[in-house]
Amino acid sequence: MLSHFGDFLRIDLNLDEFAPLVVGVSGGPDSLCLLDLLHREGFSLVVAHLDHGLRPESADEARGVELVADSLGVRFVSDVRIANRRTGKSIEEAARNARYQFLFQQAFEYGAQAVVVGHNADDQAETVLMHLLRGSGLGGLKGMRPFSLPNPWSDEIPLVRPLLKTWRSEIEEYCQQRGLEPIQDSSNADTKFFRNRLRHELIPLLDDYVPGVAKRLWHMADILAEDDVVLEEVVAAARDQCLDTMSEGYVSFGAQALAVQHLAVQRRLIRWAVSQLRPDIRDLDYDAVRRALTPLKQLAPPQPQKQYELALGIRAFIEDDLLYIAAWDAVLPSAVWPQVEAEVDMRIPGEVELANGWRLKAEYVQDVESAREQALENADPYRAWIDLGNAEPTLIVRSRRAGDSFQPFGMGGQSSKISDFMINQKIPARARDGWPLVCVGEDVAWVVGLRLSDEFRLTEGSKRVFYLELISPTAGPK
Repeated sequence: MLSHFGDFLRIDLNLDEFAPLVVGVSGGPDSLCLLDLLHREGFSLVVAHLDHGLRPESADEARGVELVADSLGVRFVSDVRIANRRTGKSIEEAARNARYQFLFQQAFEYGAQAVVVGHNADDQAETVLMHLLRGSGLGGLKGMRPFSLPNPWSDEIPLVRPLLKTWRSEIEEYCQQRGLEPIQDSSNADTKFFRNRLRHELIPLLDDYVPGVAKRLWHMADILAEDDVVLEEVVAAARDQCLDTMSEGYVSFGAQALAVQHLAVQRRLIRWAVSQLRPDIRDLDYDAVRRALTPLKQLAPPQPQKQYELALGIRAFIEDDLLYIAAWDAVLPSAVWPQVEAEVDMRIPGEVELANGWRLKAEYVQDVESAREQALENADPYRAWIDLGNAEPTLIVRSRRAGDSFQPFGMGGQSSKISDFMINQKIPARARDGWPLVCVGEDVAWVVGLRLSDEFRLTEGSKRVFYLELISPTAGPK
């Protein structure tokens, strides 16, 4: 692979030797080999080194990398950043995130065409095994890619790994031949770190069972990466069908459209949505994906709505036939439901302005017989005819109160709490407190746009009738 390194950079990765590359250099064999190869190929380089400050010798190592950069006549940038562990991540993960944030910051500052790092074929095998043990899907088992765009740190600057087909033994041999003196990081031998245990304990053990297991893992990743390309084409087409909105803090899908997709596609779309909100989540586990898809089972029959915690402050829930993958603190889209903000006396005839552009109109009915026929045939939930009986023609439009109940039409006179009725009708939780009710005195006559009370339905003896109509923001009177 090293003999064709230049062609791989220019042809396969399409890198321009005259545009800057930010190269992450720790001083170890991989990054020194990478730096030397890039310099020999004549690329414009910025050497970037991040000192995590976790070991006493780290400052000397940073100085050593600076001396190497000076000897090659290339720009050197560095910083000291203690990895933030308050996020609940391991020190390995926290350090990794800090390192890439630093590298991409430098890439933006210097107008670099790419960030280049020195992951090798052994790293690839270890990564795949690590994902396998964590129960990853195809996205994890395909491992790292030589060219990643978009990536968790940028949608514009690619992350490039040109040594992914080169084994560690080849890199060490190259360093020896070129007289390079890599820094030996003592933490690489510390088996308290998960990756180090894989490298020094598990892979040698597996090699006793299956000789050449690292190469087999590498080959599997290469095969699955190509399979992943085909599957992603299917998922992209499904995303076009299912995606409703992608905004800061949330992603929403049409629940019905998503529900008919194959389970594999559903899972991919959930992982994609979470990655848009939390790019640093590398592996959304099986249970989190399952929880995210659970609300789809609420589509039928109606059930009380629930919200499901996924990971790092992300939740899943259904609202208005949309499946939301959202941060808990996300500002969700403005409500589109009719809402009442204060109790209002409604005149007959008259009209009440509701929130979000909705209107509620009332008028007396002169032809009661015709109204009764229309009411019997009516399938429009936005229209209602109410029998006033002997009640005073005083209407109140208000929101629900504790203990409110009514007799939903069609339930044989059975009574239901307004709160239970709204849940059964799958009214979104944040819409219930402001949902308008038309009341005759203290009695709920109409849960607006949903159901008339059986007590106020028209009968053959009805004489005093009025008509109500809910008018949407985008429609005129019906």
